[in-house]
Parts: sequence; structure tokens; C-alpha cells
Amino acid sequence: MGPETQYAPLVTKRDEAMSQEIKNIALTDLVLWTENPRDPIDPKATDQQVVRRAVVDAGSKWNLKKLAKEMGSYYDLSELPTVVYHGKTPIVYDGNRRIVLGKIKHKLAEVEDFDIDIPEFPTQIPCNVCSKDIALQNVFRKHADTGSWLPLERDIFVDKHMKHGKSLFLLLDESTGIISSNEHMNQRFVKEEIFRDDIVEKLGLAFDGNMLLSKHGAAETLSILEDLSQKIKSKTISTRSNRGKVLEVLDPSNQKIIDQNRKKKAREVHLDSVSTGEEDSTKTTESQRRSRRTNSNKNQIFGGHLYLQIGPVSNLYRDICDLYKFYTENKNHLSDAFPSLIRMALRLLCETAAKECKQDLGNYTNSRFAAAKATMDQNEKTTLSNQNVTASSIVQLLQTGAHNYTASSDVNQTLAVSLIVGRILNISHGKEEASK
Repeated sequence: MGPETQYAPLVTKRDEAMSQEIKNIALTDLVLWTENPRDPIDPKATDQQVVRRAVVDAGSKWNLKKLAKEMGSYYDLSELPTVVYHGKTPIVYDGNRRIVLGKIKHKLAEVEDFDIDIPEFPTQIPCNVCSKDIALQNVFRKHADTGSWLPLERDIFVDKHMKHGKSLFLLLDESTGIISSNEHMNQRFVKEEIFRDDIVEKLGLAFDGNMLLSKHGAAETLSILEDLSQKIKSKTISTRSNRGKVLEVLDPSNQKIIDQNRKKKAREVHLDSVSTGEEDSTKTTESQRRSRRTNSNKNQIFGGHLYLQIGPVSNLYRDICDLYKFYTENKNHLSDAFPSLIRMALRLLCETAAKECKQDLGNYTNSRFAAAKATMDQNEKTTLSNQNVTASSIVQLLQTGAHNYTASSDVNQTLAVSLIVGRILNISHGKEEASK
């Protein structure tokens, strides 16, 4: 079923639908749309910030080099950007990638290390100027079912801009981060054949409005979802393998959880209360409800779960969580120096995030340290103080892992470092920031 039949158009009046005109607008006046579903950014972001994001392209969503090559030697005037005037400001709803190239071509935005041959660009761009409703319909028609948007992007657009409500796929991601934090989960097959109503119900999950309900405890719920994610990532479940089977391929321990809790009533569950690698999956729902473990961050890597934008930073973060889980489960058999490996991994994580932000390690951490610390409660701040984790020491503490394994083997200090690193990552790469 196509988008035109699946969703009722926002524009219904013929006279309004025809209220479009072709208008030449100066490239200098055109403003890039911050809510572009391709890669949304802070609504207050400037054109410079949007261009920088497009050039860095951490999530491989812009592909400016490929677009420039496809455009050839000159800009095709027949490919009209869709523009909506917000007051006196012309916002580009469709055609942002082309306009980004034009702004770079005419030095309207500063970029570094941009080795792309950009076609010739006019300074006056013919645009389809229309109402916001028409623009949204045009964007949806061009991108929703063409493969240029992933399923989650499509569902966010439908909810936010077309007011058709949240899909089950979107509700699951908002409650768990399972899709946006795992690139392999954001595919049509997963949405249509795995995260279906009937299968989600069999997993013991449900929704009351936007609230996630589960027949299991928080740790048990997380274990099931992460197991499912791994099965999809490894292609244990795919369009070619075990198609139609979900519960059957889960680890026996998770199958047991689902079976044991099958007759329980689903209750509100908060996965952000679960300690990565530390949670006892045998705890009952009732005991978890009584205690949210608000002060248990000292034993959690990153202070708990992070929900990061899809890309290398998110992948490294999850790998470090797995490394820490391995350590907690096997530390009696590992050397005392093993935590230094986690410290080294934290440095790699921060350096990767810094590179995506076009900063060095010091500038990346120091410019966000104060804001990150401000989001902490007093217990967390005390943890930083006790382990001498400050704005002036953070870089040295990260570098110590690579140069002095004995000095970086203190697991408590490493956890304290991860605590502030997690808050810094939330600022620079958080999912909430991307979905605004």
C-alpha cells in the first residue's frame, strides 16, 4: 500500500493544494531545515552547523560525494527544492543536500577536509514555494517508500509531522533505544515481521499509551531484547533464515523467562534502571518496582544505559558495555590489570566522538565537561570528586590507559571516568538530540 492510500493527506482543499509557485530565491537566503528526517538536529542549529553535520556524515545519511557525482558538471534547474516561508525566512523542506553543496561551493559555509568536486551552482535557485502542509506531503511522497528513509525515520516523520500517531516500532525505540542504538534493527524486515503486535505480545511486552509494560523485570526485559538484537545481527533470524520464528531462536534462558512469566500481568517497566552487566536477572518485578536503584551508578559502566545516535560511537559504546559485562562475569579468572583495557577503550570512544565533532580529545571533553556534570545528582558528583575526575584531569585519565596499565587498573576510577564520558556522549551524540 502506497503512502497516498495509507495516510490521509494533510491538504484536502483543491484551492490550497494549488497554492504553489515557482520562485527564484537567493542561495544566501535559503535556510536549511533542521527537522530534516534524514538527520534531524537541534531546531536552533545554524546553517553552518547543519553543513558541518552533513560533511562529517557520521551516520552515512547525506552521501554528498555520491550526490555531487550524480549531479554531473552543473546544477539542474528542473530539480526544484521545496521551500516554505516561516515568516520572512525561506526554509528548505526538500533538497537540503543540494543546497548544502551550493552553500559550500559559494563559501557560504566553512568546511575542512572536503575533497569533493561540486558542480557549478547558480546563486539564484528556482524553488517550489508552498504551504507547510503541501511541503510535508511532497517530502513524504518522495522519500517515505523509496528507500531513502529507514523505517524508524519514516515512522518519526509520520508521527511528528503528519500527526498519525506512533507506530509500535517507534514506541519500542522510544522506550528501549533498541532500534536507534542498533543499526541492524532499523530495517523493514524487523518492523514488519519481528516487532509485530502478536510477536511483541508473545515476548511479554505491551503498551499503555506511550508507556512500556512488561511481564518481566527490567533486567529480564532487557536481556530478551538484547538477545533478539544479537540474533538479528548474526542473521540467526533473517529473511532467509528462521523466518517467522522469534521465540524459538532466543537463548534457552530467555525462553525460560518468557515461559515462567507468561501468566503474569504486564506492568510498567523502566529499562534505564538496569545496570549494564550488573543486574541480577532473577530479581522479581516486585522487588524492582520497590527500588529503582537510583544510587547504584557507582557500579555501572557509563552510569547506566545510553541511547546514542546510530554510528561508530554507538557501536563502540555497546562493545565497551559487552567488555565490562565480560569483566564482571569473569573477574575472578582475569588479571588485576584487566580494567586498564576498559580505560583504553574509553579513550578510543572519546577520540572517535571527538573526530566526528571535528575536535581534538581535549577540546571535545573540556568543552562539554561542565554541562555534563550539571546533569548529575550529588552522589554522582561525589563519585567524580572521590576519584579525582575533573575537567583538568579527564584527558590525562583517558590517556593513562594507553601509557600506564598499572595506573589505570583501578576499576572504581575507570567507572567514574565512564560516568562523565557517558554524560558527555549524551550531549554530543544522544538520541534525544538527534530527534528534536
